[in-house]
Amino acid sequence: MEQRRLGNTGLRVSRLALGCMSYGDPTTAAAHLWALDDDAAEPFFRQAVDLGITFWDTANVYQHGTSEALVGRAIKRYARREDIVLATKVHGKMHDGPGGQGLSRKAILEQVDASLTRLGTDYIDLYQIHRFDPETPVEETMEALHDVVQAGKARYLGASSMYGWQFAKLQQAAHLGGWTPFVSMQNQYNLLRRHDEPELMAMCADMGVGLIPYSPQGKGRLARPWGEQSHRSTVDHVVQAFDSPLDEPVVTAVQKVADARGVSMAQVALAWVLNNSAVSAAIVGATKPHHLSEAVAALDVHLTDDENSTLEAPYTHHGPSWF
Repeated sequence: MEQRRLGNTGLRVSRLALGCMSYGDPTTAAAHLWALDDDAAEPFFRQAVDLGITFWDTANVYQHGTSEALVGRAIKRYARREDIVLATKVHGKMHDGPGGQGLSRKAILEQVDASLTRLGTDYIDLYQIHRFDPETPVEETMEALHDVVQAGKARYLGASSMYGWQFAKLQQAAHLGGWTPFVSMQNQYNLLRRHDEPELMAMCADMGVGLIPYSPQGKGRLARPWGEQSHRSTVDHVVQAFDSPLDEPVVTAVQKVADARGVSMAQVALAWVLNNSAVSAAIVGATKPHHLSEAVAALDVHLTDDENSTLEAPYTHHGPSWF
């Protein structure tokens, strides 16, 4: 498995990251209906370790904390803690109390401890804010995150899914306060959603902030011909947002390139994302046996300029989509 530095840091991560949003107790409040419990998720963690996918990403809100707990158990069963780059997130609602959501000092300090307990570890390699919190001063957020790093509870800080100006505001607060800045940005990026390219992604590339995009295959829409459905697409309104007629020409282009190459559509879509030099790693979810092996095979798909032009030409700009 190829390794890349995470942005300008010295931390090396596997070129693919295992996205753990699909793991945890599916019966919890606001759980994803397609979530896999420990037994069902076991093969994917084993396979990830075998393939060298040692960068694992979760969040406190995934299946209301049970994803973190499952990931923690998986590390103990299938890997060594020192071999895994472990990432999680804070922001979403965990309870009704004042520290139950958002990026206030109380919330960050409360939630990082809760995440550490569920993960069964003393530290988080990459602690990320899941969204921007307009109700909390950026100085309060960045100082609290800095204190988390100073306490040894996190090694690096990252952010996810926001406007470029919001990210700049947070980074500037860290600079002025002498606090720990963000080293990574986890944003949605794929052939169907490219709204971050001119501002957020360009700024991250200029600042040396590593990109670790999620949904590189457009919630699966780029992995199958237009009109085909999966179990998730029939129950998930987020996936259904990718049913816009504006997306059909892009999906058709991916199919055209894949057929000509004799590879899967999923590989072509992922290869296109990985072709961006600012991308340190792409996050891939896995709920079927072929998902991870197919993603690894995409590392050997090197698209030509003509193929990239074919894939990019049908794109029509969409507004921000952070789900």
